[in-house]
Amino acid sequence: MSLKGKRIGFGLTGSHCTYDAVFPEIERLVNEGAEVLPVVTFTVQNTETRFGKGEDWIQRIEDLTGNKVIDSIVKAEPLGPKIPLDCMVIAPLTGSSMSKFANAMTDSPVLMAAKATLRNHKPVVLGISTNDALGLNGVNLMRLMATKNIYFIPYGQDDPVKKPNSMVARMTQLSDTVEMAMEGKQLQPVIVERYKD
Repeated sequence: MSLKGKRIGFGLTGSHCTYDAVFPEIERLVNEGAEVLPVVTFTVQNTETRFGKGEDWIQRIEDLTGNKVIDSIVKAEPLGPKIPLDCMVIAPLTGSSMSKFANAMTDSPVLMAAKATLRNHKPVVLGISTNDALGLNGVNLMRLMATKNIYFIPYGQDDPVKKPNSMVARMTQLSDTVEMAMEGKQLQPVIVERYKD
């Protein structure tokens, strides 16, 4: 399936260490002809880490997509009725946002955009990046995996020795996952090797 002309929401949550892996995939979507509407959590906007300042990431995604970020719940709500998306991507998806999404809590622009997309029976693609996917958040991960119209970028343990509960998506498969999701299919295998010695 071609992504040309497709409207894709792209949500960023606060896994700052993963942005460098995600931004080339946003660029790939744009290069494939998709209209990408960036959506960010409050954490993305307002946090400065060793990986960069929130304002710099915002500027970078706006330059990349040619669209202003959707940075409030009010601005995200129209992605359901008025500006429907063909697909909503959340990558990276932190454990905190994953937990809220699995339990129907809508407290950020990104989660509102995802909820609005599900309301329209359109696919939501998740690229997890969480230190507790195999811990307390495991139940939330499985709940989302069993939910209609939710698809996952293939993921695996990123460091089973030092962080045995941590799992991260293989972001290089983002575009392929989106294409399959828009056909109603999960890219397989969904559990992949991520660890490197």
